[in-house]
Amino acid sequence: MTGTPRSASDERSDSRDDRPDPATEAFLAHRNLLFTVAYEMLGSAADAEDVIQEAWLRWAGVDLDTVRDQRAYLVRITTRQALTRLRTLGRRKESYVGSWLPEPLLTTPDVAEDVELADSVSMAMLLVLETLTPTERAVFVLREVFDLGYDEIAEAVDKTPAAVRQVAHRARAHVAARRPRGVVTRAETREAMEAFQRATETGDLQRLLDILAPDVVLLGDGGGVKQAVPRPIVGADKVARVLAAGLPRVAALGSLRPAQVNGYPALIFRVDGEIDTVLAVRIDDGLVTGLYAVRNPEKLSHMERETVLRR
Repeated sequence: MTGTPRSASDERSDSRDDRPDPATEAFLAHRNLLFTVAYEMLGSAADAEDVIQEAWLRWAGVDLDTVRDQRAYLVRITTRQALTRLRTLGRRKESYVGSWLPEPLLTTPDVAEDVELADSVSMAMLLVLETLTPTERAVFVLREVFDLGYDEIAEAVDKTPAAVRQVAHRARAHVAARRPRGVVTRAETREAMEAFQRATETGDLQRLLDILAPDVVLLGDGGGVKQAVPRPIVGADKVARVLAAGLPRVAALGSLRPAQVNGYPALIFRVDGEIDTVLAVRIDDGLVTGLYAVRNPEKLSHMERETVLRR
């Protein structure tokens, strides 16, 4: 077989004779999980897809009779490939123009319903994970998000279980000190998001100040291709003035529509039917605490259809 197998939800067989071989069937059964693991480690859907391709090539050559736990084995080879890619990405980001933001995903409604999964793939959390070392990130994701045992993680990262416990403790403390605030209800989020959208569409400065947290942060990623704020803008007054000056003018050129991005509310701006900007929004205690504007065209290809994520 050439290429990576499609996800199980995409597979359609006309007869029983069309069923895939056992290796392909096993890979398809876990593909969405493997993509989620790779994406949480990399923050890039394009790189996660490459990792899945590499994992498939290795899996296709495995003797299934020697595999005791197919899920654990697949997670292990995916993690190892993602770690290799993560180290390469680190060098690439050093020369990135402007702020680097994770690649946004248009997510299915069930992601938002799974509070822990939504939190783990949110823009805010992915940026926190960027501050970890590659091994710390792998251990944190596998332990805290996917609840793998220390023995399984040890095999994936080539460390002893005792060492993995130490890494997990260190990573957990690091994330706890930097992670977003507490989770709010969906009703609170929806109400705040609607208020924020009304304020951005009208450019009403006072309305914006009312919905923005005092320490709100605005980040922009144009990748050197599209204009974006070159560095983080912090503080309600500064962020409100930038939004009030720019968004109504931008909205007049195209359409501004709400969406679920990485499990959280977002606004998608289109010009002539093409996605121009994805503005992911973080809401805590009824106020907007984080705004993440992704404009780099290379990071918007996964916004045209929903991505299925699994734990």
